[in-house]
Amino acid sequence: MADEASKIDHKKHLLLDQPLLRLPYELLRKNFRSAHFTTEWDAAFVKNLLKETATGSLNAKTAPEDVVKNLDVMLARMRGLKRKLTTNAEEEARLYRQLGARVAHLRELSTMHTVEDVHYESWSRQRLDRLMVDYLLRHGYNASATALANERQMQDLVDIDTFISMSRIRTALEGGSVQEALAWCADNKKELRKLKSNLEFMLRCQQYIELLRAEQPSKTIEAIAHAKKSIVPFNETYPAEVSHIIGLLAFGPDTPLPAYARYYSPSRWSQLASIFVDAHNKLLGLPSFPLLHIALSSGLSALKTPACHGAEATASSTPGHATSLTASVCPICSTELNELARNVPYAHHDKSHVANDLLVLPNNRVYGQARIHEYAAKAGLGPNHVKDLVTGQVFPVDKLKKVFIT
Repeated sequence: MADEASKIDHKKHLLLDQPLLRLPYELLRKNFRSAHFTTEWDAAFVKNLLKETATGSLNAKTAPEDVVKNLDVMLARMRGLKRKLTTNAEEEARLYRQLGARVAHLRELSTMHTVEDVHYESWSRQRLDRLMVDYLLRHGYNASATALANERQMQDLVDIDTFISMSRIRTALEGGSVQEALAWCADNKKELRKLKSNLEFMLRCQQYIELLRAEQPSKTIEAIAHAKKSIVPFNETYPAEVSHIIGLLAFGPDTPLPAYARYYSPSRWSQLASIFVDAHNKLLGLPSFPLLHIALSSGLSALKTPACHGAEATASSTPGHATSLTASVCPICSTELNELARNVPYAHHDKSHVANDLLVLPNNRVYGQARIHEYAAKAGLGPNHVKDLVTGQVFPVDKLKKVFIT
């Protein structure tokens, strides 16, 4: 019988891997919507032109040359539709291949029941590589992420194209360009409306701000026209913001009023990039944090205890201080992970594993009797003294007290 702690909880594993299956599904939906819209749009155009041509030909109102010209236009439109649908079909095949590879990857886990399984180490290593690729892509290290995916031959298990596209738009926003992000908003207009995202509104406002920043009469006139066309329509959704934005007409980039000066701040570009990334992740069902952080936080939380961030543990994990026994055996108390684990919650244990014959030392630390005497013997102490495993303090045996848990 395998130990309870070594058993694999498949449900908890799959919680971390939800985006692995969800993203291809969302991309398949998007690809289908794109193909459907293209087909409907081009088919309607051809039907209307065909009807007009046929009616004009029967009524002798359309010259034979115009009929031939219209037929050429319809043929060209259908050829264009075929090319677009071919691209959609190739994308669909790619996504189905990805989905199949990911299902097979997760199916492997279902055949394993304990962490001692000979296949679990290689499976978990591959998952760690996936999490690393996800982390690198989210932080813009696209070349490194691609190289790692190619080296591990897991291109179908990671979403390089999706994140590279996101990175390109984010970089453009940070560089002061909204055109790429606006094109993305146009492609996902209905979905963004369902999410009640303010991304397009913020982008339109930034265009308006940049026109006013120039402080040129022609640009000001252009800004007014832009506001009427692209900002005022948002008045019902964002009335206060629209009112404030329109008020910028009276305040230039050098205004001392903080309420208006903040609109001209260069930091707005990084804010727009953050809003875009948030909208992108919500649209595709991706978590806002790298999956590596989620996995690492779960592991740290499972090991964290109140003692890990006590004064002694903090001192032992600080560079320049002597490393205690706790810091050497406890990952949370180590120099590398102590600060990282500071804000994660403590573990929730529904079962307690307490040593037998507990003894409390004068410094209020509690240890099992067998363990503390074994440690004292290894430290070379006599039978009448014991040593604290953490602090190294030595106490006489007659100062110890028994602990009873009821």
